[in-house]
Amino acid sequence: MEIFLPSPPLQPFIQAYKVIESQDEKVNRVVPDTAPAMAFRFKGQICYLENESTLLLPASVITGIRNTVRLIHYQPHTSTMIVQLKAAGAAAFFKPPLHELFGQNVSLDHFFHRQSIADIEEQLSAAASHTQRVALLDKFLLSHLQTPRQDTLVLNALQQLHTTNGDISIKALAAAHYLSQDAFEKRFRKIIGTTPKQMASIIRMRTLLQQPVTQRHFTHLALEAGYFDQAHFNRSFKQFTGLTPTAFYQAPLFW
Repeated sequence: MEIFLPSPPLQPFIQAYKVIESQDEKVNRVVPDTAPAMAFRFKGQICYLENESTLLLPASVITGIRNTVRLIHYQPHTSTMIVQLKAAGAAAFFKPPLHELFGQNVSLDHFFHRQSIADIEEQLSAAASHTQRVALLDKFLLSHLQTPRQDTLVLNALQQLHTTNGDISIKALAAAHYLSQDAFEKRFRKIIGTTPKQMASIIRMRTLLQQPVTQRHFTHLALEAGYFDQAHFNRSFKQFTGLTPTAFYQAPLFW
């Protein structure tokens, strides 16, 4: 994997570009994250493995926020550019409500003109270097930038969720922004792509996964993060990662 920064005009909305290349067949475990992501495959083939079935992915796709693990199957000699969006960054390219993308994988030609998608796919495939691909993708995304102004209220609420590691009352969060809980939740999920409660759960679990190995005492971590008991934590953990805590930490690195 190689990581590149977007151009300055896109940095408020995009965290990074990631070029992922696989010379051999590989399955990666991708846990839920706090923002949607776009992917542009310019070589090979990629599938999702879900419920003992195989879902072939389009060459250019957006994946909404999820609350469950994804298993991504890379065929040999596969290359893909991932656009890692920032939270609320998708709203700069796609018209809200973004919660309709939750848990979905949707071809980008549902949002952009099919010819423009065909052109960028061809250009990425023909490019001589990843640096050229980054420049091409920058140009493509700048041409589709719709809403450069961001919702500061939603971003502030999201920051509070991160600051508290997801352990905060959604009612109190709404009140702090002078909104009813219903109005706050509708505004949040329209821009972010999921509810505040679900986002808090994702942030809380990702915080736990980032703990150093020496601190992974599951019962202690579960109670400290606000889970009712070990059984509740284990159920949430398996939904999030697809594995029990013990099996997960013995497995290869996740994304």
